[in-house]
Amino acid sequence: MRVQRTARKMGIATVAVYNSSDAESAFVKQADQAVWLPGAQLSETYLNMEANIAAALKTGADAIHPGYGFLSENAAFVEACTKAGLIFIGPSAAAMLSMGNKIAARDCATRAGVPVTPGITGTTEELLKSYNSIGFPILIKAAAGGGGKGMRVVEQEGDFQLALEATAREAKNYFGDSTVYIEKYIAKPRHIEVQVLGDQQGKLLHLYERECSLQRRHQKIIEEAPSATLSNEVRERICAAAVALAQSIGYYSAGTMEFLVDESLNFYFLEMNTRIQVEHPVTELTTGIDIVEQQIKIANGEPLSFNQADVVQRGHAIECRIYAEDPAQHFLPSPGILKYYQEPLFNAASLQTSMLSSSATLRIDGMQLQTGDIVSGDFDPMISKLIVWAPDREEARRTMLFALQQYAVKGIQTNNEFVSGLLQHTDYIGNKISTKYIDQNLETIIDQLQQKRNRSILPFHWLLL
Repeated sequence: MRVQRTARKMGIATVAVYNSSDAESAFVKQADQAVWLPGAQLSETYLNMEANIAAALKTGADAIHPGYGFLSENAAFVEACTKAGLIFIGPSAAAMLSMGNKIAARDCATRAGVPVTPGITGTTEELLKSYNSIGFPILIKAAAGGGGKGMRVVEQEGDFQLALEATAREAKNYFGDSTVYIEKYIAKPRHIEVQVLGDQQGKLLHLYERECSLQRRHQKIIEEAPSATLSNEVRERICAAAVALAQSIGYYSAGTMEFLVDESLNFYFLEMNTRIQVEHPVTELTTGIDIVEQQIKIANGEPLSFNQADVVQRGHAIECRIYAEDPAQHFLPSPGILKYYQEPLFNAASLQTSMLSSSATLRIDGMQLQTGDIVSGDFDPMISKLIVWAPDREEARRTMLFALQQYAVKGIQTNNEFVSGLLQHTDYIGNKISTKYIDQNLETIIDQLQQKRNRSILPFHWLLL
């Protein structure tokens, strides 16, 4: 639906592909055409390259936008689209291959002069012989991993071999590749990522950074732009590093360079996502640039119409991912029927009543759910994204809380009050967070959430504060 919105703005017709469980979804109904993909498994539908290409050819489509997941970072799919005479709205297969494997991506970063954490690659046997040179704690990662899968932290030597073997098995099961690598684990890192854009004529620039440090199980919950952590000097250096690395592989389209930043503001390349990110709206709201529009234009061979000096960050944006899950049950997915569903709505009167900036804005990237709809357990449990913009971080924080208070969902559990509590916590307000913050405080937060449910007379933020 996000891609459809921009396509309509550009006067481009869209075709949706869907499986049986998505037949009544809004994205299917709002497309100009829709093609059913028969089959029950993902491998038969959304991951079926042949079926997707056949649907495009059948409807006379010119191009395929892969979205956020599924085939969006599959180099073989890029090549198959090209062979079929279709434009893939994304980077080249070669660039994707350069960054799709974490080991290869680290090598590219090193050659481009971009800092990486100390690490070792090799076979399981080689890693068992040389891991002591890294020093504990150690992070073990699947080379072809992503989405928080195939990743383990090892605190002491006695646990290393079992963790290494388990990660290799998990990597094989998830990604079909048992290759792993190890690197130095940073205790309290920030997750900072830089949005880059490049055209096919060789121009490449950045749209500044986002901070995505609040995560659960290595998956993001709250993102914001700009980062409240970086100094202007570090911001310039990390953005320049992102552009240099993208240029070194001849990258075009939208992409994201992800970095870990330690407590001394040293930054280290983590990985590149060769697609548009779920959290891209915070960058769009702070720069005024429609990234999907730029993707489409770049894929069509058009040059970027602006230069780096034209890109300016204004104000502050925060995104909260709303998940159908129960934080009190360790984020167990909570599918079911929506007995009541009402998304928040802003107007000048409500903002004024709540003493918020009249210039504050709300954006909802969702599925246009309605009361009575079924939230399926077949896919990722995210049901929408709330994104707000305001003149500064504190105003954006207060605006997001206002939006969350108006978001009513009954019949399923959501993380609404969980993220609301996080936004009201003094650690978030004071920017004393890291990628480990939720995991390290999870038991306490869950206990407080359960107390809130048992004693509903207390607002959740009283318990956290």
